[in-house]
Amino acid sequence: MGDSLSPEEKLSLITRNLQVTILFADLHAYLDNMKAPWELLELRTSYYENVIKAMLESIGVPLEKLRFIKGTDYQLSKEYTLDVYRLSSVVTQHDAKKAGAEVVKQVEHPLLSGLLYPGLQALDEEYLKVDAQFGGVDQRKIFTFAEKYLPALGYSKRIHLMNPMVPGLTGSKMSSSEEESKIDLLDRKEDVKKKLKKAFCEPGNVENNGVLAFIRHVLFPLKSEFVILRDEKWGGNKTYTAYLDLEKDFADEVVHPGDLKNSVEVALNKLLDPIREKFNTPALKKLSSAAYPDPSKQKPAVKGPAKNSEPEEVIPSRLDIRVGKVISVDKHPDADSLYVEKIDVGEAEPRTVVSGLVQFVPKEELQDRLVVVLCNLKPQKMRGVESQGMLLCASVEGVNRKVEPLDPPAGSAPGERVFVKGYEKGQPDEELKPKKKVFEKLQADFKISDEYIAQWKQTNFMTKLGSVSCKSLKGGNIS
Repeated sequence: MGDSLSPEEKLSLITRNLQVTILFADLHAYLDNMKAPWELLELRTSYYENVIKAMLESIGVPLEKLRFIKGTDYQLSKEYTLDVYRLSSVVTQHDAKKAGAEVVKQVEHPLLSGLLYPGLQALDEEYLKVDAQFGGVDQRKIFTFAEKYLPALGYSKRIHLMNPMVPGLTGSKMSSSEEESKIDLLDRKEDVKKKLKKAFCEPGNVENNGVLAFIRHVLFPLKSEFVILRDEKWGGNKTYTAYLDLEKDFADEVVHPGDLKNSVEVALNKLLDPIREKFNTPALKKLSSAAYPDPSKQKPAVKGPAKNSEPEEVIPSRLDIRVGKVISVDKHPDADSLYVEKIDVGEAEPRTVVSGLVQFVPKEELQDRLVVVLCNLKPQKMRGVESQGMLLCASVEGVNRKVEPLDPPAGSAPGERVFVKGYEKGQPDEELKPKKKVFEKLQADFKISDEYIAQWKQTNFMTKLGSVSCKSLKGGNIS
């Protein structure tokens, strides 16, 4: 009888009988560089169960075929623990490290727990008695690891299903540790607006565009269409029933980034409103605040240095440095030595930056040039014009002082993050506090190498395309 069914009928039959297990990997979370402290694991498991149920209900997914399981419900059993030991006796350190390379947090001195992580995820398939495991493509090395090593313990291989990784709003990989790269299910409307406004969405650029990716992988599958909302003078609203048509219009700059972001904001808030409403009850509000306590409401620190306290870490990842493109350059109306530039740094609107380059760089050399901009300094008025960033330059002091802007790698796009190699995963400060002098402390070790590369403590400033450099000021300072 099965052979007489069409592919669509077979798929429908499978779907009706499909049961989905959602694993709250609390033990994994602790092992992955202790992302979650033990005392919060129970609260966060309960929080995520409620959030996931609210999310699925908001889009009409029935919950009868779902089961929720915590890892510690079975991962601390005698049988599971013995299998961990059995697995460790056949797995090489090389294979364990390779399997977790894209999932386990990578640090300079990795913990042994990170090597255990892939083995536990493989064993979960057997102990949950599943037929298939689903995850992002970043899980593929762990899936390959499971297919290789489960049979070594006498267990069956499973099917592995993967979905593409949606780029974050900042243009790089979405990360739970990078707040601006993602939209949370309980974000307020003003948070959604703020994050989308800052999202990387260069006109015509469809590569690593988190806003377009969200439309493609979330909004289109739910609604089978997407509406661009815009003023009548720009053509009025336009409905797309095929994602590739929208992508083409964006690539051809028929659709403006501002209209795209505004339209996503409206569509996204419609999806999030039912979830926000569900969590507007006293019980769930209490659960949310307990699982993720507001740092600002924690017990205030005692004034003055605490006994045995560690000094605040001053590292390059605290700086929000981005590639920018100079859109316009004008002389400051009240200062002959200053330029007022409009610089695209990947946000909805260009930033105004005031720089003292009139004596060193001709106006025409700045126009349309790619530059490097420090974006999280506190905005400061310079002769009546507020500067919203600092254009980073190389300089050589002396009688004939020379200054030239740093150059990002060729092909860089506005908004791409500039980082010091080895510090790319850190989260920049929202705003650098002037009294703490974080930038000044780091700047003391900024230098141009003999190969004209910008460095901090002899380590290169980079983007994903290569090193940041300058044209001619070997051995210069950076300011």
